[in-house]
Amino acid sequence: MERFDPKEFVEKQIGEIKRTIGDGRALIAVSGGVDSSTCAVLTHMAIGDNLVCVILDDAFMRLNEPEKVAEVLSRPPLNLPIRIEHVQERFLRSLEGLRDAEEKRKAFRATFYKVLSEIARREGCEYLVQGTILADIIETKGGIKTQHNVLEQIGISTRELYGFKVVEPLASLLKWQVREVARYLKIPPEISERQPFPGPGLSVRVVGEIRADKLMVLKRATLIVEENLAAYKPSQYFAAIIDNKFKPNPNIKRIKDAVVDSLRIKSEDISVKIFRDKVTGVSGGMRKYGNIAAIKCLSGGEVYMSSLSSLLKMQKAIIDANTSITRVLYLVSDVDVYRQYSIVIRAVQTEDFLTANVADIPWGSLKETAQRILKSCPEVSAVYYDVTPKPPATIEME
Repeated sequence: MERFDPKEFVEKQIGEIKRTIGDGRALIAVSGGVDSSTCAVLTHMAIGDNLVCVILDDAFMRLNEPEKVAEVLSRPPLNLPIRIEHVQERFLRSLEGLRDAEEKRKAFRATFYKVLSEIARREGCEYLVQGTILADIIETKGGIKTQHNVLEQIGISTRELYGFKVVEPLASLLKWQVREVARYLKIPPEISERQPFPGPGLSVRVVGEIRADKLMVLKRATLIVEENLAAYKPSQYFAAIIDNKFKPNPNIKRIKDAVVDSLRIKSEDISVKIFRDKVTGVSGGMRKYGNIAAIKCLSGGEVYMSSLSSLLKMQKAIIDANTSITRVLYLVSDVDVYRQYSIVIRAVQTEDFLTANVADIPWGSLKETAQRILKSCPEVSAVYYDVTPKPPATIEME
């Protein structure tokens, strides 16, 4: 791993922020994640009270998250001047009826910056500071997915569109380097070590159409997954939700054959479903919008608990033989009655977030997590583990 000196970086960036913003006022939207929080602390050190810090309560944060984040950031040692902007209905309206992942990301971005431009005008801010990091820029410019916070790098003039100039102190850093800076700045561990949370929040973990009830189910499942998996310390771990709507696929036998060869179980003990909604993947460094294959395997009437190495072999065989499939899910637990949604557990290990391996979570913990979700979320009929690394999947579902 290359040498990185956080002290040197901090000193240089404080000077650059002062030179860029001068006596002007700047706005920053803070999520509580390490990127935006580190950016806010750096900028506050540079320009003091000329920084306006807001949390956008956009409907896509976790349960009670805006209030929790505001409390942590406003107390010592950070003492950031935080206020919460309540804009849930506005964001939900802007994404209403959209199913395509890129359409949703672009609609979120348009609303996000329109709201911020209004706040900036109200507060007399000429600059918007944001925690864009190197991986965001690489993925957007590479065509993998539209990161909501990447603008000028793809030719969008923020001054013309929104009336402010964007300042991005962390744009040259990878995630591990941002954490080094946060630790150096003595940002509390609940932020410096916090797992990444996407700018569009839970909107990129709602596969397909976003609805208020679906979002609330996801928030309950998210709480359970984060509580149960925290001890294993994956780089990122979360729940996603998808409608239980499926479509026919002419290659079901080919998929089953890949499962048989990989897991060494009988074809009659295997069930394959293809969800109607698609998700984002990566192929050849570019975005690939593809199908989700959901695999259920039984042994003696119970879900077959395979090793992760066998599940990864199965996933690769399925995707190699079926180029329309981007992601493979493996059933952990389900109920015998129809319910509206399925939950996907995602856990990965990664250094740079440009590639990621599936985390090896013990089956007992996955099963306990799934059963808690099924009990706490009566709208959910199945819980799957996502066994797809990046590539061919992205880390987030969308």
